[in-house]
Order: sequence, then C-alpha cells, then structure tokens
Amino acid sequence: MTLVKFKDSFPSFLDEFFGGDIFDSPRNTGIGNSLPAVNVKENENNFELEVAAPGMKKEDFKIELDNNVLGISSETKSEDVEEKKKYTRREFSYRSFKRTFTLPENVDVENIKANYSDGVLMIDIPKRVEEKKSGSRLIDIH
Repeated sequence: MTLVKFKDSFPSFLDEFFGGDIFDSPRNTGIGNSLPAVNVKENENNFELEVAAPGMKKEDFKIELDNNVLGISSETKSEDVEEKKKYTRREFSYRSFKRTFTLPENVDVENIKANYSDGVLMIDIPKRVEEKKSGSRLIDIH
C-alpha cells in the first residue's frame, strides 16, 4: 500500500521539481543554455538593457530592430578534439538564445547603442525628445 502511494505521488514530485512540462519552460530556448538574465531600467532620457552573458565576445551577439521589436540573439559553437595513441575524443558544444523586446513609441530608434564589457551587454535606448505642450493661453481674435 505504501508503495502504491509513493508510485502515485512520484510524477507530481517530478512535476514540482522541474516546474511542470520542461519542454514548455520559457527558459528552455532550444540548443544549449537557457536565456540570459536581462535587467531593464527606465530613466528620464532613456531605457537601459543589461544582458548577463559572461564568457562571450561582442562578435557572438546579433542585435536587430524590426518594426519596434528589438531582438538580441547569439549562436556559438565550439569543438574540442583530443587525440591519443589509440583513440580520438571529439566533443561539440552549441549555445544559442534569442530575446525580443517590444519598444514603446517614444524611443529614438536611430540612436540605439550597444556595448559589451565584463560579461554584460549594455544596450542604451534613448527616448525621443518630445516638444512640451504649453499650458493654457489666450488666443487673439483678428
């Protein structure tokens, strides 16, 4: 009887441990690693995205803008070959991710800048300078 209860509870234990269906997990992006963490900050003049991606090079990233959707992606692959007298060991490694962000209407898409340093990809998204609307005023009648 105890065995039956354990057997019946085992799938739910795995579901809780893995957070449900692991293939539907938002952090499972296909080949390799999970999505990098992203911080989004809004200031008076801009938005800042900080993408945590240690161990990468700036050439590993692709940043594109398509209809106010900013896409950040990376795909890297490496091969490790070790040859000894009677055997060869070859290992392949693939890592990829893609993150997309819908930008608000008030951004200056022509002046977006990116910088990669110390394992963090920084993307500066300036806001457009909007004309300030004046308060009330009297209109002369001619």
